Amino acid sequence: MRRFLAVRGTACLIFVLVSLARVTGAQTWNDMRSITLVERAIDLRGRQLADTGLRDYQARAHGYVTFLAQLGEGFHTPPKIIKSDELESEVYWQAPNQSKQIIIGRRDTLLLPTDIAYHRDHLGIVQNNFPNIIRVGEGDEVRDVPHPLSRYGESQYDYALADSFSIGSGTQRIHVYEIKIRPKIDTLARVVGAVYLDASEGQIVRMDLSFTRTAFLDHALEELSIVLENRLVGGRFWLPSRQEIEIRRTGTWLDYPIRAIISGRWEIQDYKFNLSPSRLLFAGPEIVQASPQTLKAYPWHGSVLDSLPNDLRAANEDIARVQSEARELVRAQALARAQTMSISARNIADIVRFDRAEGLSVGEGLSKQFGRGLSAVARGRYGLDDRQGHGSGAIAYTGANGVGVRLFAMRDFRDVGDVAERSTTINSIAAQEFGSDYSDPYLVRAVGAGVDFGTGIFWHLNASYEWQSAVATRATPVTGRFEPTILARDQHATRVALSADSPLSAGPFGTDVAWTAELRGSVPFGSSAPSGASLRTLRASATATLERAFGTSRLVTATTVAGLLAGPENQFVPRQELVYLGGPITGPGYDYHSFQTNGGGSEHIEWRTQAPFIPFTLGRFGKVPAHGVFAPYVHADVINGFEGRAGGVYPSVGAGYLLPFDLVRLDVGRGLRNGRWAFAVDIGRDLWSIL
Repeated sequence: MRRFLAVRGTACLIFVLVSLARVTGAQTWNDMRSITLVERAIDLRGRQLADTGLRDYQARAHGYVTFLAQLGEGFHTPPKIIKSDELESEVYWQAPNQSKQIIIGRRDTLLLPTDIAYHRDHLGIVQNNFPNIIRVGEGDEVRDVPHPLSRYGESQYDYALADSFSIGSGTQRIHVYEIKIRPKIDTLARVVGAVYLDASEGQIVRMDLSFTRTAFLDHALEELSIVLENRLVGGRFWLPSRQEIEIRRTGTWLDYPIRAIISGRWEIQDYKFNLSPSRLLFAGPEIVQASPQTLKAYPWHGSVLDSLPNDLRAANEDIARVQSEARELVRAQALARAQTMSISARNIADIVRFDRAEGLSVGEGLSKQFGRGLSAVARGRYGLDDRQGHGSGAIAYTGANGVGVRLFAMRDFRDVGDVAERSTTINSIAAQEFGSDYSDPYLVRAVGAGVDFGTGIFWHLNASYEWQSAVATRATPVTGRFEPTILARDQHATRVALSADSPLSAGPFGTDVAWTAELRGSVPFGSSAPSGASLRTLRASATATLERAFGTSRLVTATTVAGLLAGPENQFVPRQELVYLGGPITGPGYDYHSFQTNGGGSEHIEWRTQAPFIPFTLGRFGKVPAHGVFAPYVHADVINGFEGRAGGVYPSVGAGYLLPFDLVRLDVGRGLRNGRWAFAVDIGRDLWSIL
């Protein structure tokens, strides 16, 4: 594994240093120098290395094929690994163009149920820098795309010498030319990218390839990027060294943003030359798998997850560069997906839900991408118990730099509280059956504008003119009864909110950190407050999650702080601007939103470790592992004294159990200061945005 990372790190370092050191001049397409370099490379490829003395070779390839998923608007959260396969292969090549790859070791880890099956060529490396006609996904994803360094391809592409630089040192110093490639007609199935050529012979040092939209046979494909990196082996032969492929698909179900990613990473080493293997070795499919007994006997060390590259969940720099270069070389329309109108829903709750204010409500929406960054969305629903309609609409423009501008209008509920205490789906069931509604809504009618920007840290600025008012309890549960809704102040107000969020990413000392923060102000108009009482408020809040792995165990903390920085006296504070704590997340062992204050916070610390579970098979979706996660915790709420509630610390203790795949969590907790025993069951928090 150290060798794997070291080789990859060296290769990446070379290209990073080259990128920093080079000075790029203006590009001239199809000039004589560019065409001469390309023709030399095409001629060399046509001779199939016959004059180099290389008759055949054998090598070893070690790689990972990983299936990941991203959820949420803008895909700000890093991809979550669903399944990862680690492979070890024997690679054979024989002149003029015979290739064979035998998988001799394969193991996988399953983190969520899936029946994904990879195309055969996703489980191997690319030999000879692709044939003259490029296929990916056994022709199901990309097919019949002419190679830019082929005789036919020469007439289909434009070429430009973009840069020249040197790599290596001493006698191994090599001069390299970078040739940009774009299709002459970008509405055809073609390659977009760059090739790096050895100046002395025209050998391919590296290829960075993306594809036009027309090349994708699978309409769900969003992007397909490939990096093929070669190195000089034995001082004579340019042979595969490192390869990466990333395939991104986006779903259209209800317009909810879901991205599936297949990531392949390979290192090729241990070359041996001119061994004269039998031609029978090359019979049959190019990529085959050894017997189950051979695969099982391969001597792996550690687990798949332990050996995965550390940056797998992060944006890969090489792939990101390929995608960026493709966008610069061709029109945006040549890479963009077809724009259509589609059904729109952010989650299941947009379609059907139940709460005390509306009862059962049903809804739907439509979204439309107009192209050139312009889009529109409208959503609505109708409550069967309150007999009222609610909804929202927005028109947005997103520029090439990622900055987005929105105009919006809404007549909908807004929930108080800085942290959701329960998933919407579980809350609908609990509210309907038992009268347990963990939402505190008030009605907002608003028009406004917003700006979204940033990378890494994402910023959102919203300004609106609103009419805020309380809502009544209209529904009746099957059993039990509902608590009354909050007495939100009826007011017209101008509201400005600046928020920022950072998805889970690497922090100091081996931690993973995610956080959100908001600063908002409200200026009411025409309020019914007593004469001379100002109801202007300035409120701040922040949440942070920190995780740190210790072997197979994990320390997880969650912090919430919120409070009024400026506002009226206690008796005049609008209820919708207060801080609400209490419930399974911010106050286990205390009633839902039992802490209502003008300032407070909560701290949750738990230790997650593996615990036994009964394994069973899910058929083609994999096997449920023999362990869940046991998570004992300590928790404390710290609040200001407010309206007769004593301030101070309200501690609690408890434990959770997460079923395999973290799909369901069971909790039991006890509030130690005027609290009680509480039991909770909910869907895993990673799925809350969907359910």
